[in-house]
Amino acid sequence: MDLFKSSKVEEEWLLPEESRKHLSEHFEKMRYDVHFEVFTSKDMNPDFNEYAVRFLRDLSRLGGKISFDQYELDSDKARERGVDASPTLLVNPDEYDIRFQGAPLGEEGQSFITAIMLVSLRQSGLSEDSRGILAELDQPRSVDVFVSPTCPYCPGQVISAIKCAIEKPGLVSARCIETGENEALARKHNVGGVPLTVVNDGEHRMDGLFPEERFVAELVTLQDASELMARHDHSHDHAEEVDLVIVGAGPAGLTAGIYAERAGLSAVVLEKGIVGGQVALTPNVENYPGFPSVPGMQLMDIMSQHAREYVNVHESESVEEIKIGRNIEVLTDRRTYLCKSVILTTGAVYRKLGIPGEDEFYGNGVSFCASCDGYIYKGRKVAVVGGGNTALTDALHLAKLGADVTVIHRRDTFRAQKALVESLEEQAIPVVWNTVVEEVVGEDGQVTTLKLRNVLDDATDEMAVDGVFVAVGQEPGNALAQMIGLNMDGGGFVKVDGRMRTSIPRVYAAGDITGGLQQIVTAIAEGSIAAMSAFEDMSSPYWKQS
Repeated sequence: MDLFKSSKVEEEWLLPEESRKHLSEHFEKMRYDVHFEVFTSKDMNPDFNEYAVRFLRDLSRLGGKISFDQYELDSDKARERGVDASPTLLVNPDEYDIRFQGAPLGEEGQSFITAIMLVSLRQSGLSEDSRGILAELDQPRSVDVFVSPTCPYCPGQVISAIKCAIEKPGLVSARCIETGENEALARKHNVGGVPLTVVNDGEHRMDGLFPEERFVAELVTLQDASELMARHDHSHDHAEEVDLVIVGAGPAGLTAGIYAERAGLSAVVLEKGIVGGQVALTPNVENYPGFPSVPGMQLMDIMSQHAREYVNVHESESVEEIKIGRNIEVLTDRRTYLCKSVILTTGAVYRKLGIPGEDEFYGNGVSFCASCDGYIYKGRKVAVVGGGNTALTDALHLAKLGADVTVIHRRDTFRAQKALVESLEEQAIPVVWNTVVEEVVGEDGQVTTLKLRNVLDDATDEMAVDGVFVAVGQEPGNALAQMIGLNMDGGGFVKVDGRMRTSIPRVYAAGDITGGLQQIVTAIAEGSIAAMSAFEDMSSPYWKQS
């Protein structure tokens, strides 16, 4: 939920009434006082300073256990705390080294509220396995997580850092750094994509969102986590028994979970990343019935909250193997599930251009997620490669953020919906037609130039850019389908019948993994059909588990 979306409220309040009500109920669970120190300077990020102070004032009025003091950036207190940026918010600084460098806008509101609750409870919230790994740490770690307000992956990484700082006060410090408000620091660490985690001022880097245990392992070892993770491997000796395992927590998976549990099946939804899949990364959804215009992450928050009322949804739990026998075994990086049926809703992944420089500069100017990284390129030159709905949605989103956008398309017409094409024309966003990107070129670890080729006459050209967003379609996330030998079409999508049954009994598939019309409403319909097919098949007197 976006707690900070503007609306007409009483002048003295920053937060909308609905958010105030939600937070008031949330803060009733607080146990101990939480005190902030906020540092500001009128010469640095003045608008964000005002937001930070007003936000804290609202929180202090909503939660009786929340208080704050405000200091100038050139004060003795700032020097004592080692604060040199405005705004900076410190959480219980006499106990922990947890700070937000930049106003906690947008998605980062989630990690900010989570920090308040964890500090109030005086509990880190780390899993038992994570605590065991972190117990091996005996040297200081400073953790900087670079974020943007529109990145749905960022809060998860920040929360992992905060948990470690609470678990190991005195050894671990956690800092959430808003990239746009701290451009010099972002340039120092070559931040081209978020979340980016920098440990001990560059001694180790983590690109993207990591599962909690891997985050902790790399924090401890300052290297690839595989060796330490092996020593803390999860036991698969005792399997958890359920009727149905659903792999993937996008619209199809969440819907399948709701329908399965309502039908009386015991089910679990497993998601290796964040709940919401590709929809969570969509800046704005305009074709979902009942929501004329809604951010993708907000829509998936609503779906997720609904689904969790019925079914257990496990984030950051990756399925590593599926074994088909009398029962079906689903092995994850955490445990083993013994079930009767499986529904694959593993969606699709971004298709790459497959050109030189694309992998080399990924996260340093090459991006596949405008929602995640777009904010970084405010006032900078970027290109969007593609001509479908995603490409035009990304271009419009980037333009709205203040980036200088050009679309590069290999054809002479768009494949996107008419409404998106018209919006692009209204915004006067330039398009380079009949052109492909041949190479991404950079300097000092950052993208600087795109090498282009016209497909009609083979003429070459170069375009100076600070970043490039690739939106040329998707490929099915079919690794598990291949592993168990499901029948697939020529594009790698799983073949299903009208009831979402695959070529292997007791295995079903739904959503983007099945190809066809890859839309939210389609995925939801297929998810419900798959769950009901599983229920009906299990209820049949002819049901066989072999």
